[in-house]
Amino acid sequence: MTTSTEGARTAVPLAGPLVRFRTAAYVTGVGLLGLCFVMVLRYAFGNPTPSAIYSPIHGVLYMIYLVLTIDLAIKARWSIKGTVLVLLAGCVPFVSFLVERRVTHKVKAGQKL
Repeated sequence: MTTSTEGARTAVPLAGPLVRFRTAAYVTGVGLLGLCFVMVLRYAFGNPTPSAIYSPIHGVLYMIYLVLTIDLAIKARWSIKGTVLVLLAGCVPFVSFLVERRVTHKVKAGQKL
């Protein structure tokens, strides 16, 4: 049985990694929506220039998301399956926003993924 004091002690060391993860998840989610937009411009309207500029930027943002997610996963002692699912959440539009909320609630509650 976990008391609220133990849960608070568990969550405090994870405050920094959690804030970094939340920021990265939000940026990745917005970046993925932007990527979808430039892909529509590329394939529906025949304009490859925005995609050529934005795609590498999105790639770097996603790599940062991967690193920060793995950092939080190691510190919070997530399972490999939970970690992989959170990593893949950054690949599907809107899912990173939903997963960010779920991860935040679980980490603050001291629960593992």
